[in-house]
Amino acid sequence: MDKDTFIKYAPWIVVIFAFFVTYNIFVTPQQLERTHREILNEINDKYVTRNENAQIQAQLNTMAAQINKIYDKMFSTNK
Repeated sequence: MDKDTFIKYAPWIVVIFAFFVTYNIFVTPQQLERTHREILNEINDKYVTRNENAQIQAQLNTMAAQINKIYDKMFSTNK
């Protein structure tokens, strides 16, 4: 590319570069890491892991079994 062609297209290059900077088309690794960290924190706040889910499910099953035993004792003594 020679000097005359560069000078001819320089204003367009500046406008396009300003557009990219204004609308954050290019991001830095720090911005990506910060966004990644925010996403991980949001996921940790909203969702549980499979292990936690299995533990909660086991506790609910135990509670349901205990409630069924209570109902069985209540209805068996009333007869």
